[in-house]
Amino acid sequence: MIGWLRNIVNAVFSTAAALFVTIRYWVITYGERRRTFTEQFEYPELPLELPQRSRGFHRYDVESCIACNACARDCPAVCIYIDRKKVEGRKGFVATSFVVDYTKCLFCGICTEACPTSCIHMGSSYDLSCYSRDGCIVDFCRLPPEIATGEATLTPTAVAYSKSITQAVFNPIEETVENS
Repeated sequence: MIGWLRNIVNAVFSTAAALFVTIRYWVITYGERRRTFTEQFEYPELPLELPQRSRGFHRYDVESCIACNACARDCPAVCIYIDRKKVEGRKGFVATSFVVDYTKCLFCGICTEACPTSCIHMGSSYDLSCYSRDGCIVDFCRLPPEIATGEATLTPTAVAYSKSITQAVFNPIEETVENS
C-alpha cells in the first residue's frame, strides 16, 4: 500500500514539474522584449547573413567540366545526374546536362571535393522557394552562364525559364565544328 501511494505522489509531482516548465515558457513567449522571427530578421526584405563557409546552392562552371561523373558517383544522396557526349577531334567528354535535384541534396559538399577540375563548388544562395518539386530540379547546363557560375543569384524565375530551353546554353560540340 505504501508503494502504491509513493507512485501516486511521484506521478503528481513529476506532472506538476513538467507543467511548470511548460507554463513558464508559455509566459516568456508573451514577453515584451521577445519579438517574432520576422521582426528580428526581416527575412523577405533583408536576407539573412550567413557565416562565411556556409553551404548554399551549387555553382557550376560548364566550360571547365570534363563530365567525369566523379561528383555524381560520390554523392551520398544520389541527387546529381550528368548526361555527356564524346567530342569528335578532342579528348574526353562534354556535359550536355548537369542536373541537381535539391529535393534530395544534403548540402554536404562531397561532390565539390571529388571534382578533379574544381568546376563545381558550393555557393552562398539559399532561397529557391517554389510551389512544386519540379522547381527544385535545376539543370545547370540550361541556365544562363552568369547564374550557373554564381555571378548572379539562382532564382525560381531562372529555373523556370531554363525548363523551357531545349538545348544547353554552352555547347562546345557546335563550337568545335564551327572552328574546324
